[in-house]
Amino acid sequence: MRNRNYETELNERAEFIRNYVKAANASGIVFGNSGGKDAALVGILCKTACENTVGVIMPCSSVRNYGEDMKDAHAAAEKFGIESRTVDLTEVKNKLVQELSPSAKLTDSAIANIAPRLRMTVLYSIAAAEGRIVAGTGNRSERHMGYFTKWGDGACDFNPIADLTVTEVYEFLRYLGAPENIIKKAPSAGLFEGQTDEAEMGVTYEAIDKFLLTGQANSKDLAIIEKYHAVSEHKRKMPAVFGG
Repeated sequence: MRNRNYETELNERAEFIRNYVKAANASGIVFGNSGGKDAALVGILCKTACENTVGVIMPCSSVRNYGEDMKDAHAAAEKFGIESRTVDLTEVKNKLVQELSPSAKLTDSAIANIAPRLRMTVLYSIAAAEGRIVAGTGNRSERHMGYFTKWGDGACDFNPIADLTVTEVYEFLRYLGAPENIIKKAPSAGLFEGQTDEAEMGVTYEAIDKFLLTGQANSKDLAIIEKYHAVSEHKRKMPAVFGG
């Protein structure tokens, strides 16, 4: 990993956020506080740049959402003085699945992707009500792999960490003194019980980050990385339009 001056980097990223808030004529920022590494870093950066930053905790079905993740979300918010709100989406999701059932046979994947889209609906509703802009929390590694929900956690007005790999996110959090449990726990979208990012993808973030930063990977990891990147290309593009 390259040597970096975190104090300078913190100031530069905060300035980027301040300029975006000003250009948007927004009153503040709202982001999804999942209790994970990316949300923690985005929350810290946004709070540094803009006092009027709100993190929304949005548990949805998963036991982990109500336990470890919620605890870590509150811990990060309290340590860095970030306002917290909680919107419980479990019953909303259950009702939506129930209403959809007569119209479509939902796959596990279709059901799992409902939660991220509901969460983004919450964030944009709060943003619209209060003149805020929505901060994204996706990192470079996830974006390259397409490991996010289209129009769910992939949606945002701006993203201050999109250029950082997972490894770099962890390094930044250590510098900032983020809660240790957020740094140590296995990355997970918490979409279903026992889910972890690396187990679901079949490749480690260490291998993904090594490939992104050096171009090196063993044949097995490279095959997985290239497959994920290829099939998710549509997620990284604006919708196709006739004549465009």
